[in-house]
Amino acid sequence: MTRRTLGFALITLSLLAVASSASAQLVVAKDGAVVYGHHHLNVTAIEPHKKFFVDALGGSAIKIGTNNLEIVKFPGVLIFFTQRAPTGGTIGTTANHIGFSVPDVRTVVDRIKANGFKMVTATEAVGRQVKDDIAAPLQPGGASIAFALGPDDAKVELVEARQQTVPVQLHHIHFFAQQNTEMQAWYGKVFGAKPRRPAAGAAFVSSDLPGVALNFTPSPTPVVGTQGRAVDHVGFEVQNLDAFVKKLEADGIKLERPYTKVAALDIAIAFVRDPWGTYIELTDGLVKVR
Repeated sequence: MTRRTLGFALITLSLLAVASSASAQLVVAKDGAVVYGHHHLNVTAIEPHKKFFVDALGGSAIKIGTNNLEIVKFPGVLIFFTQRAPTGGTIGTTANHIGFSVPDVRTVVDRIKANGFKMVTATEAVGRQVKDDIAAPLQPGGASIAFALGPDDAKVELVEARQQTVPVQLHHIHFFAQQNTEMQAWYGKVFGAKPRRPAAGAAFVSSDLPGVALNFTPSPTPVVGTQGRAVDHVGFEVQNLDAFVKKLEADGIKLERPYTKVAALDIAIAFVRDPWGTYIELTDGLVKVR
């Protein structure tokens, strides 16, 4: 089985098994034609990632498909795994890290450390005062943050949101590129992500889709694409994917995998790649799967 065929088979199994939970996870899909859907990780082994994403971060693990493939669900995002050793971590790729918000970052940091995982806030929270693995807000009223390295060097940011009523949820995906503003513009044009007004002195620019922030940092050094790395690809849920991919092709965007129906689930998928190498899966129908 080829690598691409294997990836498609695993995704299909994943969709079959998340039938009962997908709607709960993608509750913002009604709010826009494009919303964020999932992260897909390459992993050396499943169990360490379960320990990190479930025991340490608070996601829910479910077994799916006839092969008992593991995925983890969080409010706002699903995490798929392909058991294939990645060629490297997320740092140095266009998808530098994924972000979750939590009501109390101290509690989660302590749980991450208790489970044996490494905090890297001191090296990753550049320009912030760091104490006990937590970076203080940049300005009064701002959020404390922390960074952890999960298995296979998957970098994860925690953002404190004290008014949040759930223990953990999707917050952002953070892209790095030497042309970060051009990248922001591309995601706006292609997916309709709405740019935020930059804060004074901000280190990066941001755009919004329902339920998620897309952050874009200017990388001082070249970065590589995601395929094969710890975060292999990112996923967007799209209404009327057939028409959407036809427009992409009309706009000169090459499909890495053409529009494909998964008849048993009444869903469709396609793959594209952004100009900087981020591998992207598009799905249509996850919110309707029961």
